[in-house]
Amino acid sequence: MAETHVLFVEDDDVIREATQLALERDGFVVTAMPDGLAGLEAFRADRPDIALLDVMVPGLDGVSLCRRIRDESTVPVIMLSARADSIDVVLGLEAGADDYVTKPFDGAVLVARIRAVLRRFGHASGPNGPGSGTAEPADAAEAVLRFGDLEIDTEGMEVRKGGENVALTPTEMRLLLEFSNAPGTVLSRDRLLERVWDYGWGGDTRVVDVHVQRLRGKIGQDRIETVRGFGYKLRG
Repeated sequence: MAETHVLFVEDDDVIREATQLALERDGFVVTAMPDGLAGLEAFRADRPDIALLDVMVPGLDGVSLCRRIRDESTVPVIMLSARADSIDVVLGLEAGADDYVTKPFDGAVLVARIRAVLRRFGHASGPNGPGSGTAEPADAAEAVLRFGDLEIDTEGMEVRKGGENVALTPTEMRLLLEFSNAPGTVLSRDRLLERVWDYGWGGDTRVVDVHVQRLRGKIGQDRIETVRGFGYKLRG
């Protein structure tokens, strides 16, 4: 099995070196950079499997770096933030990050979150992979789901709106598949965290809310309805 290559951008020398060693002990190949500009160069040169970006790094901050990466790739991104209630968390998610981890973090928790992200990205290549949590279409005709002008090709992993292709990140695709598997059914944020983000524990529902907003911006603001106090549902 190929080794997983992690790009880690962190300006604190102690945190950077300790985290790199911890990740390498768990079998990851790590490229560690002290600032955002060096991180962007390393990303373009190495094309890592996942990027860990501290929000507050010099040269090019983590949120801006995330945007630059997202302009070029759908590689998974995890933001590292010193405060769970910081606006930086939301800004990072809005920039295209798939998840975030609050500092200081336990090494085992970070590894678990990295592996959870990588698992769902692996499954994003098809809805019927092991553990994908998505039902297999009953027949070939149901492989393309239609909701008004929205078409979801569950085999080709493509989405079209009004006949035009819609570019989704793997996390956005998994979120849309979860909605399309139960149209008209209200899905709670906790259920979406478990099914899409692979959280076996409680997570921050802001991750869900920001991704729903990003998805709405691509497939139509009125396609996913908010049911206050309960969650979200896909309109048929």
